[in-house]
Amino acid sequence: MAEAGFWSDEIHANAIVKELKSLRATVEPWDNAFKKYKELRELNEIVAEEEKEFIAELQGNINSLLRDVEKLQFGALFSGEFDKNNAIVSINAGAGGTESCDWASMLLRMYARWAETRGYQTKTIDILPGEEAGVKNVTLLIMGDFAYGNLKSEKGVHRLVRISPFDSNKRRHTSFASVDVIPEIEEDVAVALSDKDLKIDTYRASGPGGQHMQKSDTAVRITHIPSGIVVQCQNERSQYQNKQTALKILKAKLYELEREKKEQELVKRYGGDKKKIEWGSQIRSYVMHPYTLVKDHRSAHETGNVGSVMDGNIDGFIEAYLKMQTKAR
Repeated sequence: MAEAGFWSDEIHANAIVKELKSLRATVEPWDNAFKKYKELRELNEIVAEEEKEFIAELQGNINSLLRDVEKLQFGALFSGEFDKNNAIVSINAGAGGTESCDWASMLLRMYARWAETRGYQTKTIDILPGEEAGVKNVTLLIMGDFAYGNLKSEKGVHRLVRISPFDSNKRRHTSFASVDVIPEIEEDVAVALSDKDLKIDTYRASGPGGQHMQKSDTAVRITHIPSGIVVQCQNERSQYQNKQTALKILKAKLYELEREKKEQELVKRYGGDKKKIEWGSQIRSYVMHPYTLVKDHRSAHETGNVGSVMDGNIDGFIEAYLKMQTKAR
């Protein structure tokens, strides 16, 4: 960065600055923790046993250091190539009609609240409301450091058991929704897209009607013919912006597909082997009746505080999954 002419190439310079910021975010917390450790070790050697006031202060600082170390240990779990990237989250209602659409909207709120508590930004790319309530499907862009590294643990089918608010007989219902999470890839990652492989449709964006109703075909749907992947965007202000956003998501999905193929870990999420969004395929269950419990069926992590989880407190599930994956390597 100190070289002459560094800022003459603004794109390259910004990439270097971004890399520097990422490296500092990794190195500086470790340096600070190690300095604190050395200081506390030196203080421990000179504090006399009878100096209770200083001992209490020392213990408090040690506890603070332990919390810092735990954060560093958690950060070390993010070793994937794209863990530090933004996340593209898609939620789709499963079998169950209005019940599942309502469940999908509850998951949407849960992830939005989780992102809010972390200071992340969220952007709705596309949303299809349910016929009576909730949403049939929604795509979110969650922007923040390690958004993908955290949320990749959420990929799979989520199951809800509760007394239905839509059932006049107050019967217990089971609902399903699937969550898909892929990283937003950088512009410099090469993904070949040929015009002949793309089918681009425009349509009028859905809205509440009245004065807010779209009067032009600004929404864009892009179908990648070879893979069958379909992406769409309707929440930008112009057709051009919607097209660019849809292309960005398509590139991310294609890159993820190819990456999984190379690693021979491809699950055909867009083909015949995709898990059905129904009983037996869930990664996590949320039970609100006859008892309260949220349990992850992969890591076995669980909590009885369903309300807290639905308010976005899912860090325990994320950490348990990441630790499980690290041990499995």
